[in-house]
Amino acid sequence: MPDVEIPNRALFKASEVCEIASVQPYVLRSWESEFPDLGVSRGGGGPRTYRRSDVEKVLRIKQLVFSDGLTLAGVRRRIDEEAPPVIEEATAAPFKELLGRNAKERLSEVKRGLIGLLEMLGGRPGGAPAAIRSVTARPSALKKKSKPARTAARKPARRRR
Repeated sequence: MPDVEIPNRALFKASEVCEIASVQPYVLRSWESEFPDLGVSRGGGGPRTYRRSDVEKVLRIKQLVFSDGLTLAGVRRRIDEEAPPVIEEATAAPFKELLGRNAKERLSEVKRGLIGLLEMLGGRPGGAPAAIRSVTARPSALKKKSKPARTAARKPARRRR
């Protein structure tokens, strides 16, 4: 899908969303029924309005349905997979306090300290034993390799008499 320019506004009417996404109103309404968080109602049965994030979501749904050929259930799963993990407020509070304002500076300081320890233990990071080198590897290098998909055991074909 070519990039669509979304006007710089906070709220949009349904007709504007249809025009931006180039979809018919009945398509937008069906997507609203599948994705209840799509759009904001103005209380008391007023017309639905859409935030910029809703318009972006409509465009993503359109891409997944029309370009990638997914069903709405498949789109829902894909969007859920793409969404960042939700951290509960009680769990997030200690992290927010820990990070504070100068998080990047403090993390750099910790990194320098760890490199200093590494140099004391086994020399320079390049010459350190493999177990120690893995600690200093980039996070992308530490990701687990995905396991191959399991194939279901095939049942023998039944003979016809």
